[in-house]
Amino acid sequence: MGDDLGDEWWAHENKSDASDAEEETQQQKESTEKGPKNTKAKPEKRKSVTEGTVKAKKKKNNEQKVSNIPPKKETEDDKSTKPKRKRKKKTITDVLASSEPKPGCPADLQDMVTQYFSDKRSVIEQEELALQDSGFLSCNDLTHTLSSYLKQVCPKWSKIQKQHKETSSVVLLIVCSSALRAIELLKQMTAFKGEAKAVKLFAKHIKIEEQVKLLQKGVTHVGVGTPGRISALIEKDGLSLKALKYVVLDWNWRDQKLRRMVDVPEVKLDFMKLLENGILNGCKEDKVKIGLF
Repeated sequence: MGDDLGDEWWAHENKSDASDAEEETQQQKESTEKGPKNTKAKPEKRKSVTEGTVKAKKKKNNEQKVSNIPPKKETEDDKSTKPKRKRKKKTITDVLASSEPKPGCPADLQDMVTQYFSDKRSVIEQEELALQDSGFLSCNDLTHTLSSYLKQVCPKWSKIQKQHKETSSVVLLIVCSSALRAIELLKQMTAFKGEAKAVKLFAKHIKIEEQVKLLQKGVTHVGVGTPGRISALIEKDGLSLKALKYVVLDWNWRDQKLRRMVDVPEVKLDFMKLLENGILNGCKEDKVKIGLF
């Protein structure tokens, strides 16, 4: 009986030892499973930090490389594809502003006439339009007023104006670029014209019919106006050139843009038309003389 009790106790102790050993083995297994998980997490964290640092260094190095690359030189093809800047054309004002004013001379008018008719008339017709030096009065050297210039080129004016008796005609015709300039010239010639009657021949605020009636009404000695209106009056037979002796061109005067009468395209066109409407023929027949004021 005592042996049976000893055997039972021994068996019970062995069983408890076995269960303790089994429990210890289970705990070691669990700790082993947990251990690698913890050890794995740490390297992953280091890896992410390391990768971020490496990427930052690479980015910095790339930026340095880009900044050190010299700018690409333009090739001929690149230059050709780029739009070229258009040069600003010099205006008449720019040209004249940089040059000293030069008084006009007969050659200036003759060159302009030749150039204008070069593509409109035959060579023979152009020769007929050529103006002789005898057809010109002395030119203004930029020192004269209008009155002093007219006294120089028309020394017998007093006698000429007394002999003039025809209506719808003038003895002296002054051609300028605008109505305002015509009024200014009329004021300047007061000392010259004396008792002679002068008339405005421009379109501003004056109808052509009114000017025709005014010319028919009485004897007029001087006409001051623009080439467009003077030419229109000649075409309508409102103004006759039979008594005309002197044509004075306001050649040297310049407007605010430094343009002369013949530098303004529309005025120049009217002026050339006026020359065609009898002025050139009168010069050719030695009845009319031209002066450049």
